[in-house]
Parts: sequence; structure tokens; C-alpha cells
Amino acid sequence: MHNSFKKKSRPIVVLLAVAAIAGFVLINLVNPNSFATADASLQFAHVTDRYAGQQPQALDVGADYQPVAVQRDQFTAAVPPKPTPKPTPTKTPSQASSTQTTATATAAAPVAPPAAPGTAQAWAKTYLASLGMGDDQFNCLVSLWNRESGWNVHASNPSGAYGIPQALPGSKMSSAGPDWQNNYETQIKWGMGYITGRYTNPCGAWGHSQSTGWY
Repeated sequence: MHNSFKKKSRPIVVLLAVAAIAGFVLINLVNPNSFATADASLQFAHVTDRYAGQQPQALDVGADYQPVAVQRDQFTAAVPPKPTPKPTPTKTPSQASSTQTTATATAAAPVAPPAAPGTAQAWAKTYLASLGMGDDQFNCLVSLWNRESGWNVHASNPSGAYGIPQALPGSKMSSAGPDWQNNYETQIKWGMGYITGRYTNPCGAWGHSQSTGWY
């Protein structure tokens, strides 16, 4: 009878052992955290429930954050790209020539001290006599150019007028001589050519200047 009981109980023990092992494996497969507390607030959240569903390595930050360039164990503020400078427009040969001509016409830099007004007037009186004009025309010329320039060969105006007769631009007087910037004789010759061509004589130019303020 003893041997018979041993034989019958051996399969029961084996079955119980197999059932215990299967139950342990099944519990761990269904819920590996079953050994932890039942408090749901302490459970680990699934990756899709964290960071509002975003990937942990690609979080979106607000617009108010300063962008940074991250390196290992340090960071530096990201520098915005510098704006590309606009290219300087290149002047065509005709534009450069025009600019140079304008500068030459208006920038008549004096290279010699001006003659005294009396010296220039004395020469002008002799010159008018050579043209057949008397003291009356000379007196009109003195009044006219006293108003215009004070008989100063270097007199200039912001408009570009220059010299004793206030030629506009001053470079016009180069037709009377290359030394038009400093030579009162050259300036007086050109001025008288302008006056006789437009007003016949100095008194005609002076009368126009008195009524309009220019000649």
C-alpha cells in the first residue's frame, strides 16, 4: 500500500510544480510590473503619453527661447547670419566722364592769390577803350561786377557761378584761356564777350541786373 501511494502522488506533485512555473511566467508576460504597487499614479507612462506625444529628442520649444548651438558639455548662442552687402553700382564710362566734367566745372580751386580789385578794374578800363567804349560804359561795368563778385577772380556761388563775371559754370571761361580760374584778364575778356553778345554793352547789362537782380 505504501508503494502504491507513492506512485499515485508523484504525478500530482509534478503537475503542481508545472502549474506554479506556468503561472509565474504568465503573470510576467501579461504585466511585468505586476509586482509593483497598484497605484496607477506611480506607474511608468508610455513613451507616447510623455511630452505631449512628441519624441523626447525633438521637443518643440516656444518662440521666446533663444536658439542655441549645442555641443558636448557646453553651448554657444546661435549667431544670426549677416546680411549680404549690396554691390556698389559700377559707373559706365559715360557716367564717370559726366561726373568728372561737372566736378571740373564747379571745383575751380584757386592756385594763385587774386589781384586787387583796383588792378582788375584798371585793366578793364583799358580793354573797354580798345573796344571803343568810354567811361560811361566802364562805370556801368564797375557797378555790375561790384554786385556780382566784388571783382574777385575767385568769387564762387553754390550754383556753380565763378569769377569776376560769375560765369555759370565757371569752366565756360576756358574758351577765353586755360588760366580762367586765376587770371582776371581772361575772365574780363570772357565777361565782355558775354555782355556784348547778350546786352550790347555794360550799361545794357547793368540796367537788366537792376530790374531783375541778374544779368
